[in-house]
Amino acid sequence: MGFLRSHYMDRLSNQPMPLIKVKTNIAAVQVPDTLLKKLSAALATATGKPESYVMTLLDSGVPMTFAGSEEPCAYVEIKSIGSLTPPAMSDQFCELIKSSLGIPKDRIYIGFDDVNASDWGWNGRTFG
Repeated sequence: MGFLRSHYMDRLSNQPMPLIKVKTNIAAVQVPDTLLKKLSAALATATGKPESYVMTLLDSGVPMTFAGSEEPCAYVEIKSIGSLTPPAMSDQFCELIKSSLGIPKDRIYIGFDDVNASDWGWNGRTFG
């Protein structure tokens, strides 16, 4: 039993466990479930990992400004254990958010965080 559990955790520690979190000041996002599913599929493709490991989060109606303006804007966090390619992913996710929410790409910030496996928890333990 110990070997199987250890093998399972070793296999999982090689997965990036990606997360994408979108915060926006748009109060009423039309069809949020559709956006979350698009983000999930896109992040799985971008990281090359199974979508079954991806988590998505949308926080709308957040009081926020960009460049001193309350016009529509977004802050996106993408976290993963490895498998991040910020230059390619930045354009890809800015375009997805622009097409889904109508937010101009120049009003979107994206923060990328390559997390250590020992700093990511799931199911009562960490991956490292």
